[in-house]
Formats: sequence, C-alpha cells, structure tokens
Amino acid sequence: MSARLGRRSFVGGAAALSVGLSSGSWSAFPARAAQAMGFDEARHLLSRTAFGTTPAEIQALEAVDYPIAVDRLLANPRREAMTPAPDWIGLGPAEVQRRQRMAESERKKGVDGKDLSIVRPVQEQGRELRNWWVEEMIATDQPLVERMTMFWHGHFTSSLMKVRYPASLFRQNALFRREALGNYASLLKAVARDPAMLIYLDGRGSVARQPNENFARELLELFTLGEGHYSEADIKAAARAFTGRSVDQESGRFVEHGGQHDDGQKAFLGRSGRFDGDDILTILLAHPRTAEMIVEKLWREFVSLKPDPAEVARLAVAFRQGGYEIKPLMRAIFLSAAFRNPANRGALIKSPVDLIVGTVHLLGLPVPEKTGLVRMLQGLGQVPFDPPNVKGWAGGENWISTYTLLLRQQFLRRMIEATTVAVVEGGMRMADRPNRRADRREQLPATDATMQVMEPARPVEGRSLRNAGHEVRLGSTLAGVDGAVLLRTLLPRQPVDSLDASGTAGAIVASALLDTSYQLK
Repeated sequence: MSARLGRRSFVGGAAALSVGLSSGSWSAFPARAAQAMGFDEARHLLSRTAFGTTPAEIQALEAVDYPIAVDRLLANPRREAMTPAPDWIGLGPAEVQRRQRMAESERKKGVDGKDLSIVRPVQEQGRELRNWWVEEMIATDQPLVERMTMFWHGHFTSSLMKVRYPASLFRQNALFRREALGNYASLLKAVARDPAMLIYLDGRGSVARQPNENFARELLELFTLGEGHYSEADIKAAARAFTGRSVDQESGRFVEHGGQHDDGQKAFLGRSGRFDGDDILTILLAHPRTAEMIVEKLWREFVSLKPDPAEVARLAVAFRQGGYEIKPLMRAIFLSAAFRNPANRGALIKSPVDLIVGTVHLLGLPVPEKTGLVRMLQGLGQVPFDPPNVKGWAGGENWISTYTLLLRQQFLRRMIEATTVAVVEGGMRMADRPNRRADRREQLPATDATMQVMEPARPVEGRSLRNAGHEVRLGSTLAGVDGAVLLRTLLPRQPVDSLDASGTAGAIVASALLDTSYQLK
C-alpha cells in the first residue's frame, strides 16, 4: 500500500498534523505539546526549502509548531508552472526543422526570415526556455516544488546541447514538476519513455539487431543502483529490454515499435525472463539499493554532505515499502534530528541557482529580463537545461573555486548596486515586486506597493561596498527591519568578518551579502 501525506486545515493548528501512512512504514514521532520553533529554526527550514527567504517569511513561521510548518510546506504541491509557456511548445521537431530551413533559405535571398513563422532558431528557443524557468523560480508561490524539480533535473539529466529540441526539454521539466513530490516509481517509468531522455541517451535508435547501451548503463549507475551493484551483463540485458522505444519525428512524442524490440530471454540481476523495459524497472525498484541511493542524494541536497548510514537505511526501507512516495520521505527528512541539528545550519554551499534566484527574491528586485541572470548562472557553472554531463552537477564543495568565488562576489556587488538604484522612465525608482510566496503562506501583510522614488547613486565598486550603506536603498522585503534581524536573516552562522549590527540597514545588508557566510545555507 502506498504511503500518502494527509491534509488538514492550519486554522488553530495547535497539534501536529496527522500523516496517512501505511502501517509501520515510518517511525511515529512522540506526542508532545505544540511549541513555536523560533526565528533561527524557521530560517533554516526556509533556507533549505526555498530560494532565499525574507524577514517577513521567517517571522510568519517562527511562532508555528515545527511539524505543522513542515506540513504547510508540503501541502498541495503545485503540479504545473505559474509562468505561461513559450509560444512554440506545441510544434513538433520536423516542423521546427522545416520552418528553420525555410527561414535560413529566405535570409540568404535577402528576405527577413523572422516574419515567416513564430519559430525561432533553436538557440533562441533555448534562451527563452532558460529565462522561462528562472522566471518561474522567482515568481512561484511554492519554491520547494521548483527545488525538487531542479533536483530531479540534476538526477535525470538531459541537455539542450545534445537534444536540440527545446519543446521536449520543456515537457520533461513539466514531468519533473508533476512528480516533484509525487512518486519516484512513476517518475522513473515516465523518464524511461521521455522523448528528451531517449534523444539524450541515444535510446530512440536502439533496436533488437543493435541495442544501444547508454540508457541502460545510466539507468543502473545513476538513476537506481549506483556503481558496484550490477555487472556488464546486466547492462547488456537491460539494453536489449529497452529496444524499440523511439520518438515520433512529426509530433516529438514517445512511440514504441514492437517489431524492433528484442523479446528474447534475458538474465538480469539474478532473474530470467523475456523482459521488456517495464520489467527491468520493476526489478530495479524492488532492489534495496534504489531507495538507498535516492535517500542518500536527497540527504546531501537537504541535510549535509555526509549522510548518516543508519538513518539512510531506515528511511530507505520506509521509502521502498511505502511505494516510493516522495512527500512522506521529504517530511521524514525535514523532521529528522539531523536536519534540525544546529550544527548542520550553514553546512551546505549555495548552488548558483540558490545564490542568484535567492538574492533576487531576498532583495525584492524586479528583473524584467532574465538573460543576464542566466549568463551569470553560466559563469558560476549551473545553467538550467544544460548540465555538464550525464552525472549532472557535482554540487557540494565543487560549487566553489577561487574563480567562481570571485564571480559570486561580482554578482553580489551588482545586486547591491541594483538595490541602490533602478532606472525606469521618468526617474530613478525601485518597484515593489509581488510576493506570491507570502500570499500563499498567509504571511505578514504586504507593505504599501507604491513606487519609491530614488535619487541616482554614486558608483560603488569592490570592497568599498561594505562602507556604502548610506547609498543602499532597501526594497520592501528588507526596509525597516532591525539590524540584528537583518543579520540573522542573511547569514546562517556568525559572519567571517566583523559586522556592526548597529549600523545603517543598507550598510548591514551590503556587508552581509559580501561576507563569506552568505555563500552558505
């Protein structure tokens, strides 16, 4: 029986929420009186489950009982993006290629090909797609869903550089969002039929007479068991089982060619039969290592870089026995003693997406054009829809090098300068950006959404930003906040450099953003 998270209203939530789980799958937490979690634990929870967090968002949770706050974050996950999709999503690969060839032909004749079709070259579609997802990460009222979508994107990697059909990456992204907190078994089975994955790992050309082993190898090594738990013979058998799966060139959708499938006898992980791809997945999902591998990766993503073997084993058993439901697993991770341990606060390095999207949200900056943010992500080593290889982003301590740390500081200086003054027609202004996250979580009332007229700021560069507090004009997310609260919001641990909490709010924010501790979460 699959485990599923129960629902309840948060009105008067004095008691922890009940969770509908299959009997004995997950450890029960002892009954206790509800108690406020406090500012620092609320900050930690939001820093690991969102992209940046504001004082108002933290203060809205600090008086809430911790299990209730966790269930609030997990309740009713969004299955579709809020941001409208690009207009070219519905066109198939054959039509895209035909129109692009026509446009190129007309350009050579001196005709403006841009008027021939809504379709743009693949590079332009890729730019729009990356901008679209960055916009969704900034605008969403459920950042945990987007964090999980990014997690699955790094687990089941596909790249625009190889696929060359952006619409298929958009659909794959939609799949990751639908199952972000859904069911891993369903997600794995859908990925094995996903057109972007079939193109990326050469599965669409795998036929009985010539099986391609790429997908089978990554399925065992990266998606389920991990190295050391299978043989080359298992890879070959799995490759045969997945033959006949392909992509329709006209629609870009999954198709299955029975005549090209190898339906012969196969031996796989100690079992024998005339297995097809679904049979292989069923065997893998029954293997204990599959659940353990997913729990280990989620632990490194949300808790610490050193998973606790005993906790991983306990959670993996419950995950597998509960039918691979993701939401109860995430609840157990967030409620674990390790996640709540103060020693693990500030123990993870922010990914480039964490840093850039989180800083934009924290400062409340309006960013109409996302291309600049995507370029900075590229410089820092994490471009959405373009992971570096089949293993995805290594993450952890690999996010930081001497070079990328300098680039991170450069980005933060630019953000401080953008906070100082934003140029719009008619004068220098900073616009209040709607906080959809606050609306969803029933947080503190929004401040007056009127425009604040800003005077032009003098240039501020390099380390001098630490002393440029009188020039920094804070948006509604930080304006009027006590200096000590600002520091506790911005930094997960004590600052590396000495910071004066009694200074101006602008000086505190500028100094904290440039402190090394701001790179942590």
